[in-house]
Amino acid sequence: MEFAIPVIVVALLFWWFTRKPKRKGPSPIPAGLNQLLATHVRYYRQLEKKEQARFSAEVSSFLEQVTIEGVGVAVEDVDKVLIASSAVIPIFYFPGWRYRNLTNVILYPDTFDEQYQYEGDRRHIMGMVGSGALNGQMLLSRSALRAGFSDHAGKSNTAIHEFVHLVDKSDGSVDGLPESLLRNSYSLPWLQVMHEEIRRIEAGHSDINPYAAMNEAEFLAVVSEYFFERPDMMQEHHPDLYQLLTKMFNQAPGAPSQSLSH
Repeated sequence: MEFAIPVIVVALLFWWFTRKPKRKGPSPIPAGLNQLLATHVRYYRQLEKKEQARFSAEVSSFLEQVTIEGVGVAVEDVDKVLIASSAVIPIFYFPGWRYRNLTNVILYPDTFDEQYQYEGDRRHIMGMVGSGALNGQMLLSRSALRAGFSDHAGKSNTAIHEFVHLVDKSDGSVDGLPESLLRNSYSLPWLQVMHEEIRRIEAGHSDINPYAAMNEAEFLAVVSEYFFERPDMMQEHHPDLYQLLTKMFNQAPGAPSQSLSH
């Protein structure tokens, strides 16, 4: 029985993830979308008016294409807006970008474990991108989602972290080298700066979250959180890394005119 229960749990979750979304449509666009964005999304507030309108349109487009559902939690409008904003922020200055490798976002009330359980003392996962049987799914903790957009988020944003993984995955592999964003001219400098910074993290000489040193994919996702949440601090402490990320994402968050194409 000790082994049967986890197998049953995983089997039920597999059925739920692979069958239930097919009966659901995209997420309805929340009423008062612009007000929700202005209240909860600092990135949106820092945009010029014309760009705010485009950001709102991109959020609506995402919600029209992706189903958002809750497990053990009722999904609120603010959750939909934060999830969609997390998706739009990294690719905002790549018009026409779509997450073709995502169909569903599953929201949990809090952290969960490897068996997708959100109760018990083994919960430590705040978000993950599904693979294999769960390909096309993203799982997020609502508490982590909201914390990432709070005034006390610091350099962390779990949802942006997971969407950067999806951007990375769009070329077929999650390796910290998103071919769709990296041009050949700065692929080598990116690898050099990445590995230099990983060595500093491992030596305890960096303010970047140590989780970034796990591998190249996690490095990209973690420093992207930092870049979008505290671009001013990154520019001061990691100027080379900051410059490469501005090229990769074609933007300088928080600047009067964020796009590098202007």
